[in-house]
Amino acid sequence: MSKSMRLMLAFLLITVFLGQSVSAATAKTTKIKVTLVSVELVENNHVGNEWYTAGYVNGKEIKEGSTVTLNLKSSESVKLKAYAEEQDKIPDVGTASLSIKASTISKTMNKSLTVKVKENRGRYSGNTAEWKFTFKIQK
Repeated sequence: MSKSMRLMLAFLLITVFLGQSVSAATAKTTKIKVTLVSVELVENNHVGNEWYTAGYVNGKEIKEGSTVTLNLKSSESVKLKAYAEEQDKIPDVGTASLSIKASTISKTMNKSLTVKVKENRGRYSGNTAEWKFTFKIQK
C-alpha cells in the first residue's frame, strides 16, 4: 500500500470516528413534563396520624401539584419514586418506584404508585396504611 493511500485511509478513519462522537454528543433529546397530581391516604388501619410524604422524579423531590421538566434521550428513563413515613419515635416507612423509558412515552399518561407502610411496634404492630401517589407524564 502506498504512502498516499495509507494517509488517505488514516484521514478517512479519523473523520468517521470524529463524526460518531459528535453525533453521539448531540443526540436528540425529548422534553417530558412530570406532575405529581395527588398524594392520597387510601387506608390507615391504626398505623398513625402524623405523616411525611414525598414524591421524586429522577431523584429530585417534587411537591404535590408541582411539575418537573426533563430533557431525556430516548435511551434514558423517567424514574418515579414515592415515599411515606409515619412519624413517631421509631418511624414506619414505605416506598415504591417505577421507571419508564423515554422512548415509550408517546402521549399523556397517568401512573400511580402504591406505598404500603407497616406499623412496626405497639399493640397495632403489623397493621398497614396505604398511600396512592398519582403522576402525570406528558411529552
